[in-house]
Amino acid sequence: MTSTTDPSLTSWIESANEKGAEFPIQSLPWGAFRRKGSSERPRLGVPIGDQVLELKKCVENGLLAGIEVAAGEALCEPTLNALMALGPKAWTTVRSSISELLRSDCARVRDSNRCRMRAVVPMDQIELAMPVAIGDYTDFYASVHHATNVGSMFRPDNPLMPNYKHLPVGYHGRASSIVLSGTPIRRPSGQTCPKDGEPPVFGPSKALDYELEVGFFVGRGNTLGTPIPIASAREHIFGLTLVNDWSARDVQKWEYQPLGPFNAKNFGTTISPWVMQLDALEPFLAPAPKRAKADPELLPYLKWSDDFLIDLKLEVRIQSASMRDQDMAPVVVSKGTYRDMYWTFAQMLAHHTSTGCNLRPGDLLASGTVSGPDEDSRGCLLERTWRGEYPIELPDGTKRAFLQDGDEVIIAGYCQKRGATRISLGECRGRVVSS
Repeated sequence: MTSTTDPSLTSWIESANEKGAEFPIQSLPWGAFRRKGSSERPRLGVPIGDQVLELKKCVENGLLAGIEVAAGEALCEPTLNALMALGPKAWTTVRSSISELLRSDCARVRDSNRCRMRAVVPMDQIELAMPVAIGDYTDFYASVHHATNVGSMFRPDNPLMPNYKHLPVGYHGRASSIVLSGTPIRRPSGQTCPKDGEPPVFGPSKALDYELEVGFFVGRGNTLGTPIPIASAREHIFGLTLVNDWSARDVQKWEYQPLGPFNAKNFGTTISPWVMQLDALEPFLAPAPKRAKADPELLPYLKWSDDFLIDLKLEVRIQSASMRDQDMAPVVVSKGTYRDMYWTFAQMLAHHTSTGCNLRPGDLLASGTVSGPDEDSRGCLLERTWRGEYPIELPDGTKRAFLQDGDEVIIAGYCQKRGATRISLGECRGRVVSS
């Protein structure tokens, strides 16, 4: 456990010390914001209790001890990319300095009304912005439960493809359509084939789905032609975010052969507004999954004795338009944990760069659907309803095989265990609007 995750730490911002606080001093995720109603350039901030610490003001007023000039300059940028490029030593130093500034026994801001007025902003007075300029986006297929379930629908006798347990399967997604939590998702139109053997038609997707995913941002990149060894993965993983990789299943079914996902997934991917630095998750790291005796031996570039998963609990809730009209709370339709994944973040990173592919600060790599062994841990409607054969009933009496216009999908994630402070990754929200 690092000094910044010590559960005994408290903050002079009292709301951060309340039981069940979403942003205690042990979390300190990264985000970007502007003041409500302003046209100001976004600035980096760290949520603490019901407030946000503005880091540009902290740098300008000399409030962060021990950070180097390059780190201070990076904190004055509108996105995290410049900080990410500095590497893990800078990330840890900056996080430690912020933690020190916010602790109950630190008077630099606590006892200065001038500093508090400048550097601390109430959460209800801000608008969140995209925290990272995302240059590239890669989505993986890292859950063996998800791969087995989907494969069973189409290949009951041989659900997993021959390569699945040899390498982390992935595809290059569309960075331009990644949006921040709360952005509406317009129902896509596309070419589908309603019945096998009949000609295709074009129109709004009738099988719109969510995908419960966890993503990580690349911090320090690598030069073209130079792979990242798996044992160096933590030096290149900056932090985590929640991801909903929306999917048009009927479009996907018709188009995916022979090259895989394309229009079925390029119309929108939602991420949560907070990036949780890997340092904050240190108490919740778990061993990499044990491979079954029948599984093939991993090739050396995918092996690491200290490889890890994260004990991250996840859930998906849905609220229909009529539920909102009746003041009904969103209903949980899926619960899962990232410990159920087959491939790790380090393996994804090592495999992605094994050809010499160059990743850059701010690139997003996502896990693919997080699914577990139980029915209620399946991370998308395709699995939960088994291609729509067993629809889910919502509290308003309606049923869902796939998403309808007006449905809002809320993904949440948190880490919790005895002896550590609960850490929340916040929420990843999106509401479906008509095409």
